[in-house]
Amino acid sequence: MLQLPLVVTAQVDIVLLLVSLLALWTRLSGLSSPNSVVFDEVYYGQFVSLYMKRVFFIDDSGPPLGHMILAAGAYLGDFDGNFVWNRIGAEYPDSVSVWSLRLLPALCGALSVPLVYRLSLELGVSYLSALGAALLFLLENALIVQSRFMLLESVLIFFMLMSFFCYLHFHNTCHRSWFSYSWLLLSGASIAAAIGVKYMGLLSYLLLLGMACVHTWKMIGDCSFSHLSVCVHAVCRLVCLVVVPVLLYVFWFYVHLSLLHRSGPHDQLMSSAFQATLEGGLSRITQGQPLEVAYGSQVTLRSSTSNPVPCWLHSHKANYPIRYENGRGSSHQQQVTCYPFKDVNNWWIIKDPLRQELVVGTPPKPVHHGDVIQLVHGMTSRFLNSHDVAAPMSPHAQEVSGYINYNVSMAPQNIWTVEISNRESDGEVWKTILSDVRLVHLNTSAVLKLSGASLPDWGFHQLEVIAEKLFTAPSSSQSWTVEEHRYGTSQEQKERELELHSPTHIDVTRKISLWAKFIELQWKMLTAKQENSEHKYSSSPSEWLTLETNIAYWLHSSTNAQIHLIGNPVSWAIAKMSLLVYQLLAITYLLRRRRGFKDIPEDEWNHFVSLGRVCVGGWIVNFVPFLLMEKTLFLYHYLPALCYLHLLSPALLEHVYSHLLSSGAQRRAMTVCVMALAVSVLLSYKNFCPLTYGSPQLAASELQKLKWRESWDILYRRH
Repeated sequence: MLQLPLVVTAQVDIVLLLVSLLALWTRLSGLSSPNSVVFDEVYYGQFVSLYMKRVFFIDDSGPPLGHMILAAGAYLGDFDGNFVWNRIGAEYPDSVSVWSLRLLPALCGALSVPLVYRLSLELGVSYLSALGAALLFLLENALIVQSRFMLLESVLIFFMLMSFFCYLHFHNTCHRSWFSYSWLLLSGASIAAAIGVKYMGLLSYLLLLGMACVHTWKMIGDCSFSHLSVCVHAVCRLVCLVVVPVLLYVFWFYVHLSLLHRSGPHDQLMSSAFQATLEGGLSRITQGQPLEVAYGSQVTLRSSTSNPVPCWLHSHKANYPIRYENGRGSSHQQQVTCYPFKDVNNWWIIKDPLRQELVVGTPPKPVHHGDVIQLVHGMTSRFLNSHDVAAPMSPHAQEVSGYINYNVSMAPQNIWTVEISNRESDGEVWKTILSDVRLVHLNTSAVLKLSGASLPDWGFHQLEVIAEKLFTAPSSSQSWTVEEHRYGTSQEQKERELELHSPTHIDVTRKISLWAKFIELQWKMLTAKQENSEHKYSSSPSEWLTLETNIAYWLHSSTNAQIHLIGNPVSWAIAKMSLLVYQLLAITYLLRRRRGFKDIPEDEWNHFVSLGRVCVGGWIVNFVPFLLMEKTLFLYHYLPALCYLHLLSPALLEHVYSHLLSSGAQRRAMTVCVMALAVSVLLSYKNFCPLTYGSPQLAASELQKLKWRESWDILYRRH
């Protein structure tokens, strides 16, 4: 029988609740100040606006989940995307909810503090050490600044910490019940989110995967598990930590591509097939085009490579010079180039060499793989030609021209063989947008190719097109795609010129799969060349360790109010010393254990190793790769690595206190030192609060006192 009254008993960790409230206060209070664009908000804001307008874009700096999280905050504040993100310091209008734009990164930054507390407990330290780690996070000025604006590092750090907390909680409880695998699943989802925010999350994923492999290997060697149980455990870990992250990573792109269905500024970086799936832009132009290319078709041919820029096969009423600047001669025939803009001179007609007509027959005769064709320039009626004359900028290759009969001993060589590279997936018939085609010169077996070189003034700085013999493997620069297509109906030149300006309307739907769009978008993101320009506040990894650098995020236009990304110098020094002390202790322990001396119990040694695997290993994987990168780096790139050292510091102090100090006097002295360090961290945090929150405004003399290092760039006005 049901017993009354019903009683619910709950346990509340007061310390956890307190640090959570303090974290929310330090990260969310005054979130709308300053009411202007701060540092990289000018970069991320433009993507948020594009999300609000459902306009497609590519950001080669990372996957889309982070942008979608920022856009979710903007959506909560009814942001319509109508704001021009053109300069740092621009004032937000009243119609823009600055608080909602910055809300989700601030929440992630605030939730990271109690998460560190819980993660420290899962690492096996005491509640007091866990509180110490939480306080280091709470009072870290750099983490506060980075979480209070529309930036992504706080979101990355939150998911990174969440993945390790969930995994360690699973590892510590997995022998109790199968329900603990829900924590492993959450760990896999969290690390997938971290990777989806920034590719830096992949570094922590490798560490997490390595830890899981070590633990699984130990489980395999544990004879208390049956063979079936070991197999089930191993498969579950594989699914949760490999399959689930991969599926979720693809899912982020699915949502991204589903939301952004309109044509935008980055369309031309994508293939014609991709562009045709977007509303407006190319899809508006190509809607209703014939699918199959036939003899008599009028087409534009787009190079399949976007290097250096997307362009179309082009010709115009200008000839190659009789002699080039270096003294070499040319054919003096009509120039054929690749032009990076839409133009009527991009139109070509597919001609049957056995017929004189330049119109599509009834019924249309499709062009198949292996067929021979002639290409006639629509506006000048010149045949696409190549011959044994050196190309202007690439003398190792053949010149490509529009053939002019000068009644000299230079016969036309204008027959080309159609080779469809992707015919296994799209069939033997040449199809608009879908088919990647190589045009092979029948007389010389050279392939029509975009060289990428820019022509001089006589070529109007358009891109060089050559015919190159196949000494190398096929590449995208040898492939062409029919982008715009109509069935020609006019035989006369004047009528044909008019026809080239009027579209046809034949209803044909052509779509590419989501998987194909994901593969193409991912490839473009990974292969895009990022410009490594110098920045006033860029820095090197060696400067991060000693806090030699800072970043001015915001400066008031008329007062000394300003916000800087500067770390808490005291906690920064503690983190650096902890790393050094741990390494010295590890080397000492290893050497002495090798000689047969065991200074600490075996359980404590395993705990010490586990601590280093997570904290020192996390610092290494998030710091060392930057030493090898040739890209513009900033201080905020160090924050994920710093987080692991803040986890290490209190745990290492506890280890020294419990196992290396034997007398009561030593322990009392250490307690006093730790309390002094805690007070120093608090005072340092309070000292730099004006540069963290932008208020209160300081006088020039007060700002000078905050310049603890000569290398810091703190600006002030003398009144």
